Amino acid sequence: MRQITGGITAVSGILAAGINCGIKSQNKDLALVVSRKPATVAAMFTTNEAKAAPVQLCQQRLAAGLAQAVIINSGNANAGTGAKGMADGRRMAELTAKGLGIDPGLVWVASTGIIGAPLPMDKIAAGIQGLIPQLDSSGGEAAAEAILTTDTRPKQLAVKLSLEAGEVILGGMAKGAGMIRPKLATMLCFLATDAKIEPAHLQSALKLAVEQSFNLITIDGDTSTNDMVMLLATGEGVTLDPGGRDWEAFEEGLMYLTRELAYQLVWDAEGATKLIRVQVAQGRDKEQARRVAFAIADSNLVKCAFFGQHLNWGRILAAAGYAEAGIDPRRLDIYIGGVKLVEGGAKSAGADEAQAQAELARREITVRLTLGQGNSTVEVLTCDFSADYVKINAHYQT
Repeated sequence: MRQITGGITAVSGILAAGINCGIKSQNKDLALVVSRKPATVAAMFTTNEAKAAPVQLCQQRLAAGLAQAVIINSGNANAGTGAKGMADGRRMAELTAKGLGIDPGLVWVASTGIIGAPLPMDKIAAGIQGLIPQLDSSGGEAAAEAILTTDTRPKQLAVKLSLEAGEVILGGMAKGAGMIRPKLATMLCFLATDAKIEPAHLQSALKLAVEQSFNLITIDGDTSTNDMVMLLATGEGVTLDPGGRDWEAFEEGLMYLTRELAYQLVWDAEGATKLIRVQVAQGRDKEQARRVAFAIADSNLVKCAFFGQHLNWGRILAAAGYAEAGIDPRRLDIYIGGVKLVEGGAKSAGADEAQAQAELARREITVRLTLGQGNSTVEVLTCDFSADYVKINAHYQT
């Protein structure tokens, strides 16, 4: 496996484009990703019960197992918009399908941005007409730019796998900088592969990858109304089925792609100055380790301490304790970097606090807890909380 350029359009059969249609005063705000022919599709959607109209629409279309295009707007979430929002989502799909000359049922829709405002459909309709002629096999960068909201930079990646059956390409793009606490995947992410894979098998591979990537990141503990992960398999390459080394290599490649995109999301978190790896080891089981890791990663006090570079391990200890995971503090050790600060639930007598303090100055910090109750390990990625996060969200209408 090796990284290649091109993002989602590195995949054979995928075209993309991105433009400004006027939803935002500047910057691109409308993207289109198209497969030259109908592709098998897999997807996962937000668990937020107040799902946006495009999420509801795509959930309905997933059952067919096929998709050929996704039209994506930023700057407006089309959430909290009732029946009109559903009608507008369908209209976006219909306009796109008409321009492409394909079945409207093969067009998916995604939106991100402000909640509660109706879509400016006149601008979007004109934008779709201008967008389609710009579709290109090198349009991944423009599309990745067009889906951003408070992000500061596009997130995209592509990899090439060398399998026994032949080469397989995986590519994708994602957006998200705030309102991120995955309970499936809290952001927008669009992935593609040139392999030929049945929908049920594709769904299984995507679920496994998401659980090990987007489901193990958190920025602020909030789960959005609009989030989805979509995976297209164009079928222009080799055929893959579960079982054997090729399938395992494909799953590993997809997991690598989603993990790297998840890493990019956390690094571009609103106002973040540090990326923090919360590692919990020796858990009784995965669920215990996960609960403890997320309690720490979601703690505002812990995140603020890292921003201020304060060696306040008491906040980490407290978060582990209120995770309601059944820990035994007498077995709990806490490390910052390679420095053991807590042993058996109390301050370690031999702790090198100067070295631990130096670890806090790094841009990427590892917090490690050993629970002493088993063999399960979980790592969650998070970030610090800065004053800029508060400023951004104090002035952002959700």
